[in-house]
Amino acid sequence: MDSGLILLVFLAFLFAWGLNRVRRMFRLGPIGYAGVMIVFIIAALLVWGQTMR
Repeated sequence: MDSGLILLVFLAFLFAWGLNRVRRMFRLGPIGYAGVMIVFIIAALLVWGQTMR
């Protein structure tokens, strides 16, 4: 397995944990939470795609 992909998964879990704390602080609903997660997933895949070149 690619070490960059493992790091990406670890960062995704770390981001989700932090986002959960921020969501409680700002009282984001499930739509806002899903929107932030989709943006993060797209950004992470773009960064990972750039490193594959």
